[in-house]
Amino acid sequence: QVQLVEAGGGVVQPGGSLRLSCAASGFTRVCFSTYDMNWYRQAPWKERELVAASTSASGRTTYADSMKGRFTISRDNAKNTVYLQMNNLKPEDTAVYYCNAAIRSLDYDYWGQGTQVTVSS
Repeated sequence: QVQLVEAGGGVVQPGGSLRLSCAASGFTRVCFSTYDMNWYRQAPWKERELVAASTSASGRTTYADSMKGRFTISRDNAKNTVYLQMNNLKPEDTAVYYCNAAIRSLDYDYWGQGTQVTVSS
């Protein structure tokens, strides 16, 4: 069973930075590098939304419009880890951030437990 463990959340002032990490383990049939790795977030009373995605096949990264230029997703396949560098944080970035590993064609979809990010002065 694939397990994802996020870390790096916390409280930061507006304009500050945080780096989230997601360590993955438990790969038996398909290795980490084959998975699309994604970061989602969910703010109170809002639906979960995609923040950033790292596609395994092409290496392409995509971002939600409000995160472009501020957030960067990266992955280290040797360490089975994906990162989310968040700069110039805003109060509206406050949410629980979730790591997701997916291979849609195989219906593989795994989630971490989430890490809280709070942006407040």
